[in-house]
Amino acid sequence: DGDAEEAPAEAQSPSAASPPADGRLKAAAKRVTFPSDEDIVSGAVEPKDPWRHAQNVTVDEVISAYKQACQKLNCRQIPKLLRQLQEFTDLGHRIDCLDLKGEKLDYRACEALEEVFKRLQFKVVDLEQTNLDEDGASALFDMIEYYESATHLNISFNKHIGTRGWQAAAHMMRKTSCLQYLDARNTPLLDHSAPFVARALRIRSSLAVLHLENASLSGRPLMLLATALKMNMNLRELYLADNKLNGLQDSAQLGNLLKFNCSLQILDLRNNHVLDSGLAYICEGLKEQRKGLVTLVLWNNQLTHTGMAFLGMTLPHTQSLETLNLGHNPVGNEGVRNLKNGLIGNRSVLRLGLASTKLTCEGAVAVAEFIAESPRLLRLDLRENEIKTGGLMALSLALKVNHSLLRLDLDREPKKEAVKSFIETQKALLAEIQNGCKRNFVLAREQEEKEQRLQLSASMPEITVTEPQPDEESGDQPAAEAQENGAPAPGPSLDSDSDSDSEGDDGEEEEDGDKAAAPRPTPGPPMDSLGPGDPSPPGSPSSPAEQRVSVSSPGRGHKVFVVTRVESPPESTEPPAPASPACPSTPPALSPTPTSPALLPAEAISTRDAGSPEPHPQPEPPQAGPPLPNGLKPEFALALPPEPPPGPEAKAGSCGLEHELSCSKNEKELEELLLEASQEPGQEIL
Repeated sequence: DGDAEEAPAEAQSPSAASPPADGRLKAAAKRVTFPSDEDIVSGAVEPKDPWRHAQNVTVDEVISAYKQACQKLNCRQIPKLLRQLQEFTDLGHRIDCLDLKGEKLDYRACEALEEVFKRLQFKVVDLEQTNLDEDGASALFDMIEYYESATHLNISFNKHIGTRGWQAAAHMMRKTSCLQYLDARNTPLLDHSAPFVARALRIRSSLAVLHLENASLSGRPLMLLATALKMNMNLRELYLADNKLNGLQDSAQLGNLLKFNCSLQILDLRNNHVLDSGLAYICEGLKEQRKGLVTLVLWNNQLTHTGMAFLGMTLPHTQSLETLNLGHNPVGNEGVRNLKNGLIGNRSVLRLGLASTKLTCEGAVAVAEFIAESPRLLRLDLRENEIKTGGLMALSLALKVNHSLLRLDLDREPKKEAVKSFIETQKALLAEIQNGCKRNFVLAREQEEKEQRLQLSASMPEITVTEPQPDEESGDQPAAEAQENGAPAPGPSLDSDSDSDSEGDDGEEEEDGDKAAAPRPTPGPPMDSLGPGDPSPPGSPSSPAEQRVSVSSPGRGHKVFVVTRVESPPESTEPPAPASPACPSTPPALSPTPTSPALLPAEAISTRDAGSPEPHPQPEPPQAGPPLPNGLKPEFALALPPEPPPGPEAKAGSCGLEHELSCSKNEKELEELLLEASQEPGQEIL
């Protein structure tokens, strides 16, 4: 062929004296052939299985192998380890803990431990304060990475692992997919070691929790760490306490971290020097987060009222922050005032720590205003503050209208007062506050149980039943009038006080309580009534008897007569006069269940305008009970017959107006009385 002919020509020497036959032989000698596919691979070596020694292993085998390794390496056996090995039973799964805390582990002792790690896996390996050096730490971390020995590793209080130790630790963090928790408290991470850890956290790491308290991070190590964590989507908890972080570049790095990282949920910065200037950087980062940080601990960072102003402007923008700890900062009364409006505008904070923040009664009053306005606060810590009788009184009053707070921490011993009788007053107020929290806890548990029963029984048709068309039209008229007079719109009334569409914590108990309480009213204050003037949704579509009785639209709260005001004669005179009166009426469905006075203004009272049809008469007798808050008699709250008999003499105030309404016989008189009733009590409530 052509190739065979060209090859000899190229291979020939300059003297062309050799015959062509020799050229062909040379070309044949240089020809390359390959074996068949089956014969290409002559042999293979499989990688060593790390668990080849762990097949059906027994405790005696592990102990024997460890003792032999100690003899071979000429090192001391660890009695604490031998005792734990003897207690292990189920060796086929991860064992709960291998505790070597406080044992001195040199390089040879660490090498002997490989006989244990190659046979057993653990959930927790505790190497705290084991005096590891660079060689021992490197060997241990390589073993843990190779055998996947632990999901939780504690290497705290080992100050001499050095650069090679941290380099091996970084390799372990990057390669071990099962490692979720690393505790390196009081283990210095210096400038020359930080790049290894930062690279491991940036590229690939399964760590969810990282403890680096008192690790000398201020400066370049924190800059490298924060830069790497911007790209990390797995880390959930970062603990950086006691690192002397300053309020300038360190806090600026943390602020940038919060801007870009939305997966970090807990950031613990206690016992640093963040200061007000550093808090400003952190607040800038928090503002950028749509979701992310859930817990922020700023305990003992020399924060003052100036920093609280930054935080107060940030809180209305945070949507995920649930726990905020500001304890042991000189915040003062002015700082709490700066914080109050931000807390009221916030929709996520469930736990607030203000222990030892130099508060007095004046600051407690500001806190009480926030408590009264908060529909979801669960815990508040006010210990170690000079809160005396006045502040306790404000907190006690706030708890009467707050139905979410489950725990309020105060000093048990009353503060010294100039008047001795105030000491007893403080004790009584402390007891009232404690009882209020207990009441809220019981109510929250009841509401949660009711919600669970609703979900299990799937009895939603009782709630979603719609009335016939005439009832809906008559219910729309007072809704429009309510909006004109400042009352809430009747739209989604069942959760008109809920602050967000979803809630992942215990605060959901109160939001769900509004819906769960609808089918069966329970004695006790409503979970959604935030204050005397706050409109509470009566929940008109929630009672099962509403299929029989026409009930006015929800959203009125305590403004009963404002809602039922008759503006134009055509609206009130279109239906016949014997239609249901415009004064408040209690549906007969609510009468069999006892209703406490606290429920009556917001939930047990509903109104019907002069355009709603006549309800079906009920055979139940009138329910006797205490008078309603605005003077109405409970007997009058029942449905009226078509031709009401003449009643007793008129009484003073709104009660007389109600009785006259029931006895009126013509439309003109009814209209005049409605106008009069809507003006007198309505102005008093407004």
